[in-house]
Amino acid sequence: MPSPMLDPPCPGWKRDLPGPTDPPKALGGPEQPPNYLDGIYLELSRRSSSVRGTFVVTVPLCAYAFIWQPTIAIRYDWFSSGDMTDRLIALFVIALCSAGYFYLAAFLYHIDVSTPRDLPIRFNRVRRRIYVYGFHQVWWNPFGGRYATTASHDWNDVRAEVWEQWGPTAGGGLIIKWGVSIAIVKPGTNEVIERFHLSTYNQDLDNLWAYVCTYMQLGPDALPPSDIEPRDANDVPAYNLALRWAPLVEWPEAMDIESRSAP
Repeated sequence: MPSPMLDPPCPGWKRDLPGPTDPPKALGGPEQPPNYLDGIYLELSRRSSSVRGTFVVTVPLCAYAFIWQPTIAIRYDWFSSGDMTDRLIALFVIALCSAGYFYLAAFLYHIDVSTPRDLPIRFNRVRRRIYVYGFHQVWWNPFGGRYATTASHDWNDVRAEVWEQWGPTAGGGLIIKWGVSIAIVKPGTNEVIERFHLSTYNQDLDNLWAYVCTYMQLGPDALPPSDIEPRDANDVPAYNLALRWAPLVEWPEAMDIESRSAP
C-alpha cells in the first residue's frame, strides 16, 4: 500500500484520491442527489445520519427501563422492609437512576436534535472555491458548546482521502465504516490545516470525489444524467421529528450570496 501524501493523514487512512486538477473520471451519479446543481455551483448534502429520529423514540423506552422498573422494584422490596437504612439506600438508588436517566435523555436529544438539518458543502466552479457548512459540538456535553460554522477555501488547496475504521459493537460484533475525508492544505505544501468529511456513505468513495472533480473541471454538462430532483437542505420528512426539530441551515448572508454567484 502506498504511503499517505498528506501530513498528517486522516484517521483510518486507506488511500489518497486524485488531486483537484488531475483528470477526472465520472463513474456515475452520487448515492444522494445534489441539493443544487447549475453552471455556477454544486451543493452536496452531508446530512449527518440516515437514522436520525431513533433516539427521540428511544428516550421514553429508556425512561421505562432505567426509572420506572427500578423505582417500582425498590419501592416494594426495600420500602416495605421498614428498615430506615434500606429506605435511605432506596432513595439514593432512585436519585441515582433519575440523574442517569435525565443525563441520558439530554445526551440522546443532543445527538438527535441539536445538529442542523444538513451540513451542506458548495463547490463554486466559477470562483474556484468551496464553502463548507459545519457544526461544532462537545459530544459528551448535552448542555452547551454547540454552534454552526462556515468556512471558504480555495479549490487548489483541497485534497481527498479514503478512510476505513473498525470498531466493536455492544454485542461483541464488529462494525466497519468508511468514507471520504476532505483536507485543506497550506498552499504549495501537503501540510493539513483543516479536515472534514465529504461522505460517510459506503457507496460513494471514489465515485463521489470523481463527480465533484468532473463538475469543477468540466461543468455540469459532463456529469452523468440523473432522474432524481434536487432538494433544499432544509426540506426534511414530516414524520422525522428529530430533523423537524433540528436547527435550519442558515448561511451568513454575504457568504450565501458569494457561494451562489460568479465574480
